[in-house]
Amino acid sequence: MSAAGQGRPEVLFPLFAGLETLPGIGPKTAQNMGQLAISRPRDVLLNLPHSGIDRQLRDTVLGAEFPSTVTVKVVVGQHRPPRSRGGAYRVQVEDSQTSFQLVFFHARTDYLQKLLPTGQPRVVSGRVELFDGVAQMVHPDHVLPMDEAAAIPTFEPVYPLTAGVSQKQMARAVHGALARVPQLPEWIDPTQKAQAGWPDWHRAMAMAHAPTGLDELAAHAPARARLAYDELMAHQLTLALARARVRRAQGVPSRGTGALQTRVLAALPYQPTAAQTRAIAEISADMAAPLRMNRLLQGDVGAGKTLVAFMALLVAVEAGGQGVMMAPTEILARQHIEGLAPLARDAGIRLALLTGRDKGAERREKLAALAAGEIDVLVGTHAVFQKDVVFHDLRLSVIDEQHRFGVRQRLELGQKGVAVDVLVMTATPIPRSLALAHYGDMDVSVLDEKPPGRKPITTALVATERLDEVVAHLARAVADGRQAYWVCPLVEESEVVDLIAAEDRFQRLRAALGEGVVGLVHGQMPPAEKDAAMAAFQRGDTQVLVATTVIEVGVNVPNATIMVIERAEIFGLAQLHQLRGRVGRGSQQSTCLLLYQAPLGEGGRKRLTTLRDTEDGFRIAEVDLEMRGAGDLIGTAQSGLPRFRVADLERQAGLMAIAQSDARKLLADDPALTSPRGQAARLLLWLMEQDQAIRLISVG
Repeated sequence: MSAAGQGRPEVLFPLFAGLETLPGIGPKTAQNMGQLAISRPRDVLLNLPHSGIDRQLRDTVLGAEFPSTVTVKVVVGQHRPPRSRGGAYRVQVEDSQTSFQLVFFHARTDYLQKLLPTGQPRVVSGRVELFDGVAQMVHPDHVLPMDEAAAIPTFEPVYPLTAGVSQKQMARAVHGALARVPQLPEWIDPTQKAQAGWPDWHRAMAMAHAPTGLDELAAHAPARARLAYDELMAHQLTLALARARVRRAQGVPSRGTGALQTRVLAALPYQPTAAQTRAIAEISADMAAPLRMNRLLQGDVGAGKTLVAFMALLVAVEAGGQGVMMAPTEILARQHIEGLAPLARDAGIRLALLTGRDKGAERREKLAALAAGEIDVLVGTHAVFQKDVVFHDLRLSVIDEQHRFGVRQRLELGQKGVAVDVLVMTATPIPRSLALAHYGDMDVSVLDEKPPGRKPITTALVATERLDEVVAHLARAVADGRQAYWVCPLVEESEVVDLIAAEDRFQRLRAALGEGVVGLVHGQMPPAEKDAAMAAFQRGDTQVLVATTVIEVGVNVPNATIMVIERAEIFGLAQLHQLRGRVGRGSQQSTCLLLYQAPLGEGGRKRLTTLRDTEDGFRIAEVDLEMRGAGDLIGTAQSGLPRFRVADLERQAGLMAIAQSDARKLLADDPALTSPRGQAARLLLWLMEQDQAIRLISVG
């Protein structure tokens, strides 16, 4: 029976016991710790200190920068109890060079006289401040006789806290949890560990909770880097197991002859970019290999993903097979077929569209042609996955991933029983560290150059007060025969209010620009009406399209050269970048106007100015990551992105890349994780609660 089948290994039991088994934690404190997502000793250990207090013993408080924490040896002098109830109780003390006061409120006289007997030496540690030129330490953190002074740490760690949990309680819980840390076998590659100078896991835990200075709290400090790497490694092992499972399904090698690709390249009015050429080569090599391809094609708006995807489909056809391209909506599927049709003509291949609208005889004919191999490339929506859709010899599935396929959905796709190569396209530039976290089960090709001939989009910030000027500008553009999008904000949680806002804007623009010029599309419309409104705009029947953000998904209207985004400050950066990418698709100069309501907050200003100053989606994504953190960036809930406790995706992207190659290598050498290091890696997966991975091994 596999390790997974038996449940959690016994050596880890103490770390997964209840919180109340730790010293000083009762039901109330345990409940409060839940606010920090701490529910077991393991979580206490992964809640590392975020700063520290220097408590080195000094001779005197003289020369210290006030206010600051000072630890000093003193001789206790006179006690001065408060004159009135609730006043301050003062104790005069003297160090080697000066005297100062210890101040207490609401303290009992007998307790203080016992704690600080006059004439006796004591070590005191606490925050010293100046009041009217007199140094005072209010409520010292530590007051100890000389022979116990060593109990004060020279550098005291400070933990993240929540209401109802004190530093003392947390430190005590950590102390209790550290006593339970077992000696575990090593799961990190020995060479990697030696090169990085990392301690063993057991030692790293102890060191991370007993820093000797601020440098040991840094992400790159050996103990911290090691613990971060453990988290990243567990995550990448999970993704690598998912990848291995997809690849285990034997693929069919598809070797292109280049005949069809050459025709298409010869007919192109431009040279492909170096990035496109590189991506095509990577994909062709994957398709020729006997293992299944599982690759992500990541490119910014307008980086030319369509050409790369089409070349991949041609490899499948050259090798004697078929390809399919899947889009999330019918309108996008139609758009793909419009974009691919001229290329298909150049190549001389048969292209067809299949959506939910195909019914009756027409649908039966298409399916028969597909099964007979008379259709080379099929473009469609999810309808291509229905039971009665049978291919003659399907080799490649291209998924236009606007709808965020998570790792789970990709696994399901692989379980359709067809050992086809898979290429997922995404127009959302994601910083490298996040791409590894979200798509670590895939191989990634990046298009980071724009094809020649694309004009930059002029982006301007306009305050809402100047709305009339914007409408006048729009009227002139419409008179010149140009088209524009006007995006309304989704301010309220309630769709009804959004609808009223969009309807209101639609009525006002129609009044200003004339009947029949303005169209409206919003989330509450029936799909057919939405399609009709979009189609009218694509044909140029309407010149201005008022929309809620439903348009950010891939529509292509080359004649649309103006994008107005209302209340732009409340949109996310990535969303603004996607919306702006709807214009600038033709040969004319395009403009994006970001309408904001003054005054702008700091975050809003940074988002809008970043967008104004750059069109590089990867740069924009990096700023977005800095501003929002990884969890928010791709919506942790739906993306399945893990919440790391120690690792910092923004700053430790390099470690994530090492973890990925290490996890893949470990699985290549030991697919069932049965070697000593493989067994250790299983422990790591249990420790990091990677249940999905554990299931994959046990099934595997």
